[in-house]
Amino acid sequence: MVQFVDRWFLDSLRHDSEMPAEKRVKYILVTGGVISGVGKGIISSSLGVLLKNNGYKVSAIKIDPYLNIDAGTFSPYEHGEVFVLDDGGEVDLDLGNYERFLDIRLTRDNNITTGKMFKHVMERERRGDYCGKTVQMIPHLTDAIVDWVERVAQIPVDGTNEQPDVCIIELGGTIGDIEGMTYLSAFERFQRPTLKNHLMNVHVSLILHPNATGEPKTKPMQNSVRHLRAAGLVPDLLICRSTEQLDPHLREKIARFGMMDLEQVVGVHDVSNIYKVPLLLQQQGVLEAIKHRLVLSEINENIRKELKFTMKHWTNLSELCDTFQQVVNIALVGKYVKIADAYASVNKALSHAAIHAKRKLKIIYVDSELLEKTGEQSEAAWNQVKAADGVIVPGGFDRRGVEGMIKCAEYCRKNNVPYLGVCLGMQVAAVEFARNVLGIQGANSTEFNADLHEDQQIVIDMPEHNVEEKGLGGTMRLGRRSTVFLTDDCTLHRLYGAHTVEERHRHRYEVNPRVVPQMARKGFLFVGMGVDEQNTDIWDVKKRTDSSAELMQMADKAEIDLLHKIDDLCHRGGDGVTRPAVRMEMFEMKDHPYFVGAQFHPEYLSHPLTPSPPFFGLLLAATGQLSSYFSGSRSPALQVVEEEGSSSDSLLKSTSSNGSDQIGEILDKLKLEGNARPGTQRLATFH
Repeated sequence: MVQFVDRWFLDSLRHDSEMPAEKRVKYILVTGGVISGVGKGIISSSLGVLLKNNGYKVSAIKIDPYLNIDAGTFSPYEHGEVFVLDDGGEVDLDLGNYERFLDIRLTRDNNITTGKMFKHVMERERRGDYCGKTVQMIPHLTDAIVDWVERVAQIPVDGTNEQPDVCIIELGGTIGDIEGMTYLSAFERFQRPTLKNHLMNVHVSLILHPNATGEPKTKPMQNSVRHLRAAGLVPDLLICRSTEQLDPHLREKIARFGMMDLEQVVGVHDVSNIYKVPLLLQQQGVLEAIKHRLVLSEINENIRKELKFTMKHWTNLSELCDTFQQVVNIALVGKYVKIADAYASVNKALSHAAIHAKRKLKIIYVDSELLEKTGEQSEAAWNQVKAADGVIVPGGFDRRGVEGMIKCAEYCRKNNVPYLGVCLGMQVAAVEFARNVLGIQGANSTEFNADLHEDQQIVIDMPEHNVEEKGLGGTMRLGRRSTVFLTDDCTLHRLYGAHTVEERHRHRYEVNPRVVPQMARKGFLFVGMGVDEQNTDIWDVKKRTDSSAELMQMADKAEIDLLHKIDDLCHRGGDGVTRPAVRMEMFEMKDHPYFVGAQFHPEYLSHPLTPSPPFFGLLLAATGQLSSYFSGSRSPALQVVEEEGSSSDSLLKSTSSNGSDQIGEILDKLKLEGNARPGTQRLATFH
């Protein structure tokens, strides 16, 4: 045993000595205790906000200790939504928080899973990389984990070519879980004196408030700190999650029993919106603690002055979220409504749009299965839909609840209710239109009925994403892809403000091009189409096939009217079965206030300062502002408080005004450098 430990220690030293001598990325490891879901993702994002808004370059990695290769095959009830990245990576929803908070673009390698690491190590073993050695958890798997982290942490993620200063690493689960032991062992090496200043541990734990006792209990938190120390890590900051503000006496007790200084204990209580969390950390000196612990260099004053977004702006954002009093009710009609995290990005995109529509958002979750039935519960569900100002039907899989979604789409179409269909939501709108307007009896999707006659197949599976041949995991049409508008004279084009846009996809089925011309003549207009891009070894460089490039050139011809373009593209692009080339990406209903759909997932690229255009359009239509917005009225800006002494009262007064828009500086002045602004998203390079 002693020989084994000595060999592992010497291997670790050799590993460290081989690290490059140039500037190294520093790490903040965020761990959790007591329960999962304690808020590590928001805390990790908030730490990044503090650093980035003070001039530091920040990246992020999420470690999920489960054996799955990725999150793609998870049930939404298990881990919430599956977030999709530009490169098609299906990852944990926390990476969505990182991207939205930090305005960065991550890749699949920023999400580590135990299954992914096992696969990586086993592939190396099969290649003979270990030269006949016995492959073990320590040191081979732990070395592979550290190598992976160090490689990914150096990759620029903010649109520049500059290496990050700090990488925030969130370890999923709780301290004490057997699944996380290997990762704790991997990071334990940073406790050695030569690496002490390269890793900071922030431990997030929960203070319980049992109703039976009437007082907060800290013993579970103390035990989680004890488990962390036993695993070889010492917490540098202890984040105490609680419902109420942390009492000073309780803070002293936690510091005493946790063997920590009082300044190391940070309270984060429940707040009105998540954008206040970075402010809580700032008020308690967390930024200074990070700079001191990691020995970070001070940011040059000139760099500070050039920052487009600072904590001052962040303060205004958090205040603005609580300002609006007029409520807009949006019904979210879905099949996973029992857990809000199943639609985390949709919820965030709606809230971003509500800020710019100057409304207080209320999301009403409606189980689509109830819309199919009769009885009191069904009646109550329909009353919620009918009381809503707008409706969104998000993505989903399998047939459960789909007929309810179809009925909801029919109601919105016939009653001029603003409707946004995302992925499956677009497909059910197409099926409903085919049944009730085109008169195609039995019209449906082959996802829900594999025995449909050819004329009934409104939605079909894409042959290159065949489940029987390729399995479920990672085989859908995934990642960032291009959509070209066929006309400038449409609502979505005016919202995007660009002829070509890029959005992230996650689907295996698509609207059948055979039926599209027939739908278009009845007013169901596919105003945006995509192409059959082929991914290359470099994820942000795509190859557009010759046939689709030719089709997109025709789409640009202004002299051809929309209906003829749709006819020609659907004919030349193949039948969707044997020669798929064009994809139906966006539709609008003619002579309807706002009845639109998108095959892609626009929620994935929404940001507080630049809301997703389709979501923004839904909120504008739901509040009766869409026409005035197009006629020249500007969306509300986040006010820049120019003077240090400016109070939030002036912000509240200006945003509550019903007169002309005097909320502050124009939104463009506050947009983040390199953010995916509507109409100016960073586009892939085509060869």
